[in-house]
Amino acid sequence: MPDLHKISNGVPLLLVESPTKAKTLEKFLGKKYQVLASYGHIRDLPKSKLGIDTENNFAPDYIIPLKARKTIKLLKAAAAKTDSVILATDEDREGEAIAWHLAQALGLEKFQRIVFHEITKPAIESALKNPRDIDINLVDAQQARRILDRIVGYKLSPFLWKKVARGLSAGRVQSVAVRLVVEREREIQKFIPQEYWTVEVRLQHKKIEFSAFLIKKDGEVLDKLAVKNKGEADKIVKDLEGAEYKVENIEKKEVKKNPFPPFTTSTLQQASWQKFHFPAKFTMGLAQHLYERGFITYHRTDSLNISDLALGVAKKFITKKYGESYYQFRRYKTKSKGAQEAHEAIRPAYPDKTPDQLKLEEAAVRLYELIWQRFIACQMAQSVFNSTAVDISAKKYAFRANGQTLKFDGFLKVYPIKYEENELPVLKINEILELKKLNPGQHFTEPKARYNEASLIKALEENGIGRPSTYAPTLATVQERNYIEKNEDKRFQPTEIGYVVNDILVKHFPEIVDIQFTAKMEEDLDEIAEGEKKWVPVVQEFYIPFEKNLKGKYDEVSKKEFTEKPTNKICPKCGAPLLIRLGKFGKFYACSAFPKCRYTAPLEENALNVKCPQCVEGKIVSKRTKRGKIFYGCNRYPNCDFALWDKPTGDKCPKCQSLLVETKRGQIKCSDKKCDYKVEK
Repeated sequence: MPDLHKISNGVPLLLVESPTKAKTLEKFLGKKYQVLASYGHIRDLPKSKLGIDTENNFAPDYIIPLKARKTIKLLKAAAAKTDSVILATDEDREGEAIAWHLAQALGLEKFQRIVFHEITKPAIESALKNPRDIDINLVDAQQARRILDRIVGYKLSPFLWKKVARGLSAGRVQSVAVRLVVEREREIQKFIPQEYWTVEVRLQHKKIEFSAFLIKKDGEVLDKLAVKNKGEADKIVKDLEGAEYKVENIEKKEVKKNPFPPFTTSTLQQASWQKFHFPAKFTMGLAQHLYERGFITYHRTDSLNISDLALGVAKKFITKKYGESYYQFRRYKTKSKGAQEAHEAIRPAYPDKTPDQLKLEEAAVRLYELIWQRFIACQMAQSVFNSTAVDISAKKYAFRANGQTLKFDGFLKVYPIKYEENELPVLKINEILELKKLNPGQHFTEPKARYNEASLIKALEENGIGRPSTYAPTLATVQERNYIEKNEDKRFQPTEIGYVVNDILVKHFPEIVDIQFTAKMEEDLDEIAEGEKKWVPVVQEFYIPFEKNLKGKYDEVSKKEFTEKPTNKICPKCGAPLLIRLGKFGKFYACSAFPKCRYTAPLEENALNVKCPQCVEGKIVSKRTKRGKIFYGCNRYPNCDFALWDKPTGDKCPKCQSLLVETKRGQIKCSDKKCDYKVEK
């Protein structure tokens, strides 16, 4: 943070959120401007109370947090020494709100507001020539979101503490995300696999073998589930004994594939997960760094717009690097409602700056390369494949062989995607093919896959839940709250507490987790941002029925309904019946005489059937930390404090006889850090 004594007199003051952004701007502006950072929000609602006057038009009680007070003192001193203060925070609702809060907190009567979507010299110079007022509609939209989220969080969370367990929370967007995961998991649990069979023939022509699959019987097209069991498959195989396999038809065509559009916030997060398994929060942190260093355009956007200047640079780069045949001009139209076309898609600030020119940490370079490839590819020619479909008859059955080869790579030269090439031999109609093998294969239908980071973000976006800036914090929050967790395949599953909290909200507060209701609320916020609605009536329309319902539910809902289940076990300490209780981190045995008796024990299902190597008497059970992270420890705690992060296997190390454990990556190693024994599972 700059020293108070180094503040320049009379020099225009430019205020931004981040010190990294400030340093990048200083490179372009030199000593003509003084650039200072607010270090994010400098005013917010208080943490200790609701901070909203629900009786007086939901007036927010903004305070300056302790950590921001030194910054405000510095910025006030700097503003007092100049006649020109320029607010240059980000161009979205959050950035507009920060600019408004700065003006309020610093008591600015005269100031200018500028915006830019990339930190480049031309963009900054253009912004300085075209200042505007603060867009109060954007501020109101951000304020309405903040107030709605505060009402849900601060009103509903205490209800969950009282009826389930302390430390829980509810959120307007996060609760819908949990609901999506819970409902998908229940779909999977209810799913009944259906058996079906395929019939493949391996055929040969001039020593070249290829596969064809059964598609018709008696001229009727067979659907995927047409051959239901082994008996039906075996009958087809028997029918085909002695059959002649003849080429009936050959269809050849070119198949063209278009490149993907440039990235929006959502598609960047999805692609980053698919390519690198970067969580959304990590991806956005890298993107923020790249933006503030001036390498990419603004990273919170749902627009597909591209500036004419960037399109021109892309054309020049592609034609020079790859040739005229690889270039194809394109403009993309944003489909999402409420997207701001004045903004741009995420692209390189300098499209001709290739990834190998960046000197940054590896993860940042990889993300930049992904953004650069996607943008350059979107202005490149289609890829072209030669596709061949061969229909083959055998008695009353028909088989089809499909072939595909790449004719022209086009955009694939820059943005590679997975595709299969399968070259068929040169065939002619009526040719007879040699049968090499007949392969009936058993299959079963599968349920929808569990959500991962990419598919959950896509589902939120498709359902209109949240906006670009909310996806990453939403996914992070529901995991930190221990409502959902990632399994070994890095896919989301609900935790026990996640099921319970979701079921309470679905049953007693349906509007909070209703997908259409939440999407409608997002549309209302968009309309506030566009000046079509006022924020107070929108908040009021939500608050009045919500508050009335909440008051009634305190009397209606019993904690025992969700958190207690009787057992036939007896407490070993006092002889009272044991209950299965639900706490923030899952189920456990607890004495029904609580608080007189505080006996607790883990459930048998959490036991690993592994003896504790430290005390020998106890067993290892799975437990959770206060933050929900799984670890393994002795069930005799606190009498025995043995604990491990990795899962014990029950076997002993062949080198030192310590306990062997299995890491999350599937490696078997010794639990003794002094021993180097390890093997791949």
